[in-house]
Amino acid sequence: MSEFRYVFGPVPSRRLGFSLGINNIPYKVCSYSCVYCQLGRTLKYSIERSPYGDPQRIVDEVSKVLSRNVRVDFITFVPDGEPTLDSNLGLIADALKSRFDIPIAILSNSSLIWREDVVEDLMLFDLVSFKVDSVIKSTWRRINRPHGALDIDSILRGIKSFSRIFRGRIISETMLVHEINTSRHELMKIAGFLSDIKPSMAYISIPIRPPAESWVKKPCEDELVAAYAIFSGLLGEKRVELLNLPEPCEFQVHDDPIEFILSTTRVHPLKIDYAMDILVGHGLDAEAIIDRLIAEGKIRIVNYEGEKFVITKIMRQTEQSP
Repeated sequence: MSEFRYVFGPVPSRRLGFSLGINNIPYKVCSYSCVYCQLGRTLKYSIERSPYGDPQRIVDEVSKVLSRNVRVDFITFVPDGEPTLDSNLGLIADALKSRFDIPIAILSNSSLIWREDVVEDLMLFDLVSFKVDSVIKSTWRRINRPHGALDIDSILRGIKSFSRIFRGRIISETMLVHEINTSRHELMKIAGFLSDIKPSMAYISIPIRPPAESWVKKPCEDELVAAYAIFSGLLGEKRVELLNLPEPCEFQVHDDPIEFILSTTRVHPLKIDYAMDILVGHGLDAEAIIDRLIAEGKIRIVNYEGEKFVITKIMRQTEQSP
C-alpha cells in the first residue's frame, strides 16, 4: 500500500512554482465532464458535498513530504475531480494553515461557488483559481458538460460576489478548444466577465495532454493570438499569460520514483520522456520498468499531438449521465 494516499509531488506548476498536490476527491467524481479533461470522462456526476478527504491523514502526509527537505511554493488542492465537493475542505485547509507556513491554493471549476458553505471554505485559502471557459450557456454546456442541475448564471454571479469579498489572490483559467470557444464573440464575453472580477492573472490554456474526447483540438495560432489580444486589451498585458507549453522537467522525487510516477499520473498524464528521466536519475532501467508497469496493468501509453504520455490504467472509462 502506498505511503501517500492523498498527497503527490511536489511537481513543477506553470502557475504556482513547485506545487505539493492534494488529491482529496475520488477518481472522476465531478460536477463537470469537460471535453478536454486530461483524466477522461466523469464517472460520477455530483453536486452534493461529502466528506471525502481525511484531514489528519492529509496533514500527516504533507508533514512527511516536507520533512524530506523539498521545495514547496504552494500546497495545492488539485484532485481527480472537483475539490469543493469535499465537505471536509474547510477543515483540511484550516489544519494546513495552522500547521505549516506555506500558502495554500485550490484549482476549482467554479461550479459550486453559489453555495455559502463553499464560499466559507474558500475564504481560508491564499489563492483561488476559477475556471471560466465560457460565459455563454450553450457553449458552457458543450465544452464543460455540467451536471444538469447547475445554472451558469448562478455560477457567474457567485464568482463575482466572491471576488468582492476575498482578500487572497484570485486567478482564472480559460481552456481554449478549436472552434468551440474561440470566436471573437466568445472571447470578448469571457474577457469582459474577467475584467469585472479583476483576477491577478488570467491564464489562457490549451489542451497539451490527451483529452477526454479524441475530437478535441488545440486552437490554431490565429485563435490563440486573437485570444491574447482581446484578453490583454480588456485586462492589461501584465495580467494575461498563455499556458501553451508543458511544465519543465524539474520534478523533486522524495520517495520511491516508481510510486512517484504512479501517484503523479493518477492526477495528470506525464510525458514519457519525463518519466524516463525520473527513473534513469535513480539508476533504474527505465524501459524495463515502463514495460513492467504496462504489463501489470498499472499504466498505459497514449499518443497525443506527436507526444507520448504515461497515464494510469483507470482513465478513459465510460461516462455516466447526471
